[in-house]
Amino acid sequence: MSMLPSILLLSGSLRAGSSNEAVLRTAQVLASPQVRTVMYDGLAALPHFNPDDDADPLPVPVAALRAAIAEATAILICTPEYAGTLPGSFKNLLDWTVGGTEICDKPVAFVNAAAPGRGEGAAATLRTVLGYTGADIVEPACTRIPVERRMIGADGVITDPTAREQLGDVLGLLAEFHAPAAKPDEA
Repeated sequence: MSMLPSILLLSGSLRAGSSNEAVLRTAQVLASPQVRTVMYDGLAALPHFNPDDDADPLPVPVAALRAAIAEATAILICTPEYAGTLPGSFKNLLDWTVGGTEICDKPVAFVNAAAPGRGEGAAATLRTVLGYTGADIVEPACTRIPVERRMIGADGVITDPTAREQLGDVLGLLAEFHAPAAKPDEA
C-alpha cells in the first residue's frame, strides 16, 4: 500500500469518452508526484441499492467501492446531469455510501464540466447527498470547468490550457485540504 496521499476519482458517467471522464483522466495527468490518483471504474457493476443488502457480507462490488473510498484520503467527483439531477447510476453509487462510514469527514470536491447554465441540478443534488453521507465538502475546490469536445485530445485528456490550469488548481486545493496538519509538538 502506498504511503502517498491518494485522491479517488469518481465519474458519474457510464458513457465511453464522456467529458466527465476526460476531466478525471486529465486530473491523473496533472496530479503532483506527491499525490496518487485512483480512477474508480466499478460504477456499472454496482447492484441496485437495496437496504436489505447493505449488511455483511456486502455485495462484492459494493465492498470494493467502500474499500476504495476508505483507502483514499480525498475524493474528486465529476458527473453529468440527467433530467435535472444526478444520473441514476451515480445516485445509486452514492446511496451505497450512506450506510457506511468510509466517506464521513473525507474531503470531497466536484467539478461541473457542463456548459454555463447547465449541470446545476446535479451539483445541488450531489451537495445534498454528500451532506447525508457526512462528507467534508471542500468548497473552494468545487468549481465549473466547461469542457467542450474540441478541448479533448485523441488520448481522452483535456488539451485546453485554461481548463488544465483550473483543474490543477482544484487538485492543489484538494491536496492541500487533506494534507495532514503538523502536531503541536512537531511545529
